[in-house]
Amino acid sequence: MAMARKSAQESARKVSQLHPCFGAEAHNKFGRLHLPVSPACNIQCRFCNRAFNKEEVRPGVTAGILHPNQAVETVKKALSLCPDITVVGIAGPGDTLATNSAVEAFRAVHKAYPHLIKCLSTNGLLLPDRAEELLEVGVKTITVTVNAVDPYILEKVVSYIVFEGKRITGPEMGGILTARQLEGIRRASDLGATVKVNTVLVPGVNDEHIEDIARAASEAGAHIYNIIPLIPQHELSHIEEPDCDMLQRAREAGARHLEVFQHCKHCRADACGIPGISEFSRELYGGQMETFSHG
Repeated sequence: MAMARKSAQESARKVSQLHPCFGAEAHNKFGRLHLPVSPACNIQCRFCNRAFNKEEVRPGVTAGILHPNQAVETVKKALSLCPDITVVGIAGPGDTLATNSAVEAFRAVHKAYPHLIKCLSTNGLLLPDRAEELLEVGVKTITVTVNAVDPYILEKVVSYIVFEGKRITGPEMGGILTARQLEGIRRASDLGATVKVNTVLVPGVNDEHIEDIARAASEAGAHIYNIIPLIPQHELSHIEEPDCDMLQRAREAGARHLEVFQHCKHCRADACGIPGISEFSRELYGGQMETFSHG
């Protein structure tokens, strides 16, 4: 396992040179494609409002749902629109491990385009069970959203989880989710994946908890940390977005334990192009997807 961790650290350095969401030097040079194939979610975050539209620029939003069997053709078209794409990612609009859709899509894409980086974002609830499967279908970069490592703080950010057929709330929910996330990070890192942790910065809730999250994530084997300012909506619509000073303090706290990525653009689940420079999602997905969720 120690050799795998060392190999993962070396891979993380290489990834930072090619993955626009994992490294500053790659951010304005290379493109990423998000395949919105994951319709359902197994947790409910208090700030999450999944939507189908073509206007909003934020996670959880897509023009529709793509079927996994459309993934290879979509990658082919995306590369014709933006030859600078180096990453094929799946980031929703639901959780990527709540259904088999993401794994099916990655298996086909990896066979057709083995040279492209395969990237998956997840809430981490099922990551311990599926980490090995992800590596088998070519996924080498994994992002886990960890908003707290204290169950009592986490229940202020997450309403409930659905785990082993049960809807769980409160501190019990927080304890299960946190343990599963850290176990998943450890498992993925030990297998050789480059792991990034995302945290949504919620003023008055987890803004003083960032160093604890970064420490726990680092000890579990994460390589990169990304702190995302809250977009006030859903149950947290009454909380103001964190200001620049709070964000900077959070990044400084996180940097005591992990390298901090500072260029996140709040990408949609159907993004295509170079972040902040080019966007081809309308040309790519126009008229191609279903506009409803299956779960």
